[in-house]
This record gives sequence, structure tokens and C-alpha cells, in this order.
Amino acid sequence: MTVKKGIILLSNLVLLVLLSSLDCKGCTSAIIGADLNPYGRPILWKHRDTSTTDNKVEYVPGGEGVFSFVALYNAGDKALKEAWMGMNEAGFAVMNTASYNIKDDKLPAKKMDKEGFVMTKALRICRTVDDFAHLLDTLPRPMGVEANFGVIDAYGDGAYFETNNHSYIRYDLKDSPDGMLVRTNYSHSGRPNEGYGYVREANAECLLAPYAQKKEITPELLTEKISRTFYHDGKKRDFTFSGEKSLLDDDFIPRYKSTATIAIEGCKPLTSGEKVDPELVEKQYVMWTGIGYPPVSRIRAVKCSPDGVDEGLRGKLPNGHSLLGDEAVKKRGEVFSSKGKKMYIDITKLYNETGTGYAQKAIEENRQTYDREIKMRDEKE
Repeated sequence: MTVKKGIILLSNLVLLVLLSSLDCKGCTSAIIGADLNPYGRPILWKHRDTSTTDNKVEYVPGGEGVFSFVALYNAGDKALKEAWMGMNEAGFAVMNTASYNIKDDKLPAKKMDKEGFVMTKALRICRTVDDFAHLLDTLPRPMGVEANFGVIDAYGDGAYFETNNHSYIRYDLKDSPDGMLVRTNYSHSGRPNEGYGYVREANAECLLAPYAQKKEITPELLTEKISRTFYHDGKKRDFTFSGEKSLLDDDFIPRYKSTATIAIEGCKPLTSGEKVDPELVEKQYVMWTGIGYPPVSRIRAVKCSPDGVDEGLRGKLPNGHSLLGDEAVKKRGEVFSSKGKKMYIDITKLYNETGTGYAQKAIEENRQTYDREIKMRDEKE
């Protein structure tokens, strides 16, 4: 090998390492139309991946001119300034996935990553999908974002806004022939063959397709199957029950850096002339939430009210940690092992023939949670 070729190969290797490290803020997400849900309610789902391991959920009271809301935060966010997914008393819900192929300038990194601030503002003032578009139109430039924002409202509308520092491209749910939209860590309107999450997007679409055809997509499907299944579309194989003790953590929806799975289920769409009542949102909206490491997480039904957040999700422990989050992260430590810079999964700790895996036990408990909470919600309808 010549010196020149060796230098090129080394440079390519370094580039690959750097690019893989950038995927630390990966997420997999979807907007599901009301027609695909047997309960007739739209769903906003996010499987969060981030290098910030610890999460919490908190209720933020409203005031004059601003709405009350509940949202997911990083544990260390004492002032609750950066929401990473949430819903408000007006029936508006928002989340994001980081994008890596839509930035159109050279704004330095220290002035980026403002998505959490944007979503906090949106939760305070937005009622509808169109309101969010107006917010983006009026924010000062550069906005400090490179993201796919996903939103739904009480009228059954939903959209992704593929957004950079100066502009956005809007993809409305009503224009999707499948009745759903999926995004990971690249923007469909962005530069081709850049960004991340192509395989994870294909994973989600493949897993959701049969349920979409039957109009049977539920929050339980999203948090209990999609967020806990080790299907790899690139290899056309599902490793969930493979029995492997050292499986490379690569391009699955659940990953080592996965820290939450949340499905916000709205109300049955209102007509355009109907006004959204906060009491209706409190009774009908549910933010189905699992934090920590999603394959082992325990789901709680969060409501938009002062007492609507389970204590196990709140940042009550030192450093803003949550009880359920810490519980899941501890189990994650038993599932993964490292070899160099790569992480490996012991699938048998999650799924095994005796049904005693962490994921299997959590799924059984969560099924009871879903059944109980859905019954309570529907009785109030």
C-alpha cells in the first residue's frame, strides 16, 4: 500500500468515526392519522435517542396568554426551558427529531440546538398546526435549529416541518397516501444521501405497514412493539428472539442511546367550528410515556393537569433524576457490554424462552396499564 492510499484510508476511517459520533441525537418518530387508530385518535410518537441519559416529565402551569402543558425534559433542566416532546391544554402536541442534511449555513455549533426552546415556546402559545407554522415564520433568524418538527392538534391535523435556520418545508399528514408519516435523522427535503436513520426509518415503516393496512395502529403498538423490537431492515431479519448474547448495537430502533418512548394520543378530531376545552384535553389526551431505556421501560399515562404526571416520571431524585428512569437505566447496564467503542446487546436479558426477560416482563405489566387507563378514559368520554 502506498503512503498516499494509506493516508486516504486513515482519513476515511476517522471520518466514519466522527460521523457515527454525530448520530448521538438520533430519534425515530411517526405521526399517525386518526383513521389508522381503532379509537379514531391521531398519535404523535417519538422514540428518543440522545447522549443525555436521564429524563423526567413535568407539568408546567399556564398564565395570562400562555397555556399549561406537560413535557419531557432532560433531568438537569431545572428551569424547564427545553421541552423535547409535550402537549398543552389547547390540544396541541409537538416533538422533534434531529436532522443532519438540511442546514444551509455555517452557523457555529454553539448557536445551534435551540429545538427545545422552540418547542417550549410552541407549547405555551400554539393551538393548531397552522399556529406552529406561524411561530416558525415569525421567529428571529437564524433560528438555531436543524430538525424535523412533528405536530398534531385537536382537529386531527398533523404535519412535519423540516426546518433549518432560515426556512422550512411542511409535509401535511392529510397528503400522505398511507395516512401516516415517519421521520428519523434526515429530512426528505434535504440533501440526498446525507443524514442518518435511513435503516431505522425503513424498520419503522416495515413494522407499521401491516397494522396500517388493518387500521390498528395504537400507542401500545408503538411503545411495546416498535420501540422494543430488534428488526433490521437492511439485513431483513428480526433479532428480537435470536438468543444472541453479543449482538452489535447497530441500526435498530432501540439502541444504547435510546432514552424514552412516548406516544401522545389525541382526542377524536373536532370540527373546525368547535372550540377546544381544556377539560376535554385533560380527560381525553394521554401522553403514554416510558423513560430510561425503552425496551425495559414501564409505561405511565400522563395527563395535562397539575396531578397528571406519575411521581415515578418526575425529577424528584438528586440531579433531577426520575425513579422510573433510573430503574430502566440500571437494567440497561445489565443488557449492554462494550468492546472498544462499540456496544453489544445480550438479547437473552430482554427476551428468552421462559418469558422472564426484562422486556417481556415490562410488556406484560404495561398491557395491564393500557387496559386500565383506556377503560378509565373511555368512561369519561
